[in-house]
Amino acid sequence: MRFWDSSAIVPVVIEQSSTPLARSWLAEDAELAVWTLTATEVLSALCRLRREGEIDDKGVAQAETLAAELLARARIVADVELVKATAARLLRAHVLRVADALQLAAALAWAAGDPRGRTGHSLDGRLGLAARREGFRVVPVRE
Repeated sequence: MRFWDSSAIVPVVIEQSSTPLARSWLAEDAELAVWTLTATEVLSALCRLRREGEIDDKGVAQAETLAAELLARARIVADVELVKATAARLLRAHVLRVADALQLAAALAWAAGDPRGRTGHSLDGRLGLAARREGFRVVPVRE
């Protein structure tokens, strides 16, 4: 099982340049752990892509369905109080946006505070760097 942030899930459900990489991660290990708000973050990304003209309403609907199916089988980290407290520490220690700090805090909660030997998937550079500094194995993004 690996922890996935929303930036790694979006290219699994909609064709993007990083789709082959994200789908290869899924093929390697189809067991996902995610933060409780990941579905909302994925929807936000899909709506942004629609506003930018990269996908249409039908594409959003199809991607939402795929995301729901993927996340339905995921382990959901839902301890909001623990994640909030950890995110506050992470915001002080790393250059992160709040959503990214919450994602990383959820990953740490999933890892019971010990990320050694655990893999996290993210296509966000700052989040990936912070995750590596916290002790996660973060697969480098291939160009």
